[in-house]
Amino acid sequence: MVTAYILIKANTGEADRVLDDIFAIDGVLDAHIVAGDVDFIAKIEVDSPQAVKDIAADQIQAIAGVEDTETYISMD
Repeated sequence: MVTAYILIKANTGEADRVLDDIFAIDGVLDAHIVAGDVDFIAKIEVDSPQAVKDIAADQIQAIAGVEDTETYISMD
């Protein structure tokens, strides 16, 4: 299994909707609205690094209002 954390910047007044959309993605274990340089942090667990890319680049970045993501793969 591959565990990764995705930091998400969004430009929307609909934080609850974006959070719901993030939680609807298969592989997302947890997600939070946060204060700071990013707006959301999601924890995912998937079978491969390719699946991490699919979630971050294809699914999360396709959510209306999402501007950018940074992905960190856990090393342990």
